[in-house]
Amino acid sequence: MESELLRKLGSKSLTKEELLQEVRENPDLLPEVLSGVSSSKAAIRYRCAKVLMDLSQEQPERLYSHMDSFLALLDSKYRILVWNAMAIIANLARVDRDRKFDAAFDKYYRFLNDEYMVTVVNVVGNSGKIALAKPYLVQRIASELLKVENISTTPHLTDECRKVITEKAIESFDLFFDRIEAKDKVISFVKRNQNSSRKSLRTKAANFLKKWAAQKQTRQTWRRPVRPCVFVLT
Repeated sequence: MESELLRKLGSKSLTKEELLQEVRENPDLLPEVLSGVSSSKAAIRYRCAKVLMDLSQEQPERLYSHMDSFLALLDSKYRILVWNAMAIIANLARVDRDRKFDAAFDKYYRFLNDEYMVTVVNVVGNSGKIALAKPYLVQRIASELLKVENISTTPHLTDECRKVITEKAIESFDLFFDRIEAKDKVISFVKRNQNSSRKSLRTKAANFLKKWAAQKQTRQTWRRPVRPCVFVLT
């Protein structure tokens, strides 16, 4: 049986914003919100999930003890809950002292092969946040993102959708490019999209190259060995 709090949320006499504020002020309400994610009523489960997503951004430590539950949500039959879970998990990465995300890495990135664009975009879009939180996973994350231009199209993921995903990948690369070892591969990836038919993708690629390619060239110049001068006495 649902609590009075959740019934109010379902009847819209309590807004998502009001619930978030109440949970901020009263930690004892958190279990009710967590249980709301399993509600049979869409209005309740999605609003509760959104409140948890917002809270995970603001106060990840409060939700970390429930990390296993959010990882389990990746198996939900409701795509919106999967998307919410992806964002929450990414937010909790910065307090993931037990490395629970690490154990679920393959499961998380398997969604890059999902048939729905929004699912793939959520993985790609959250990757920068995860990379910054877990620097030791940067190379694995970069390797996964480099695969997105080759993902298969589906009725729910067209070639144009793939360009949107590629654009999001460039945004994520921009957040942690300085930590990536395979910089040449990322630069090549971006260059292949600088003449895209999608204007926003062209712009993202151009801005990325302007920012990073020039810096990379400068660093290579700095590292170029200096030949010693040889003086011949006559």
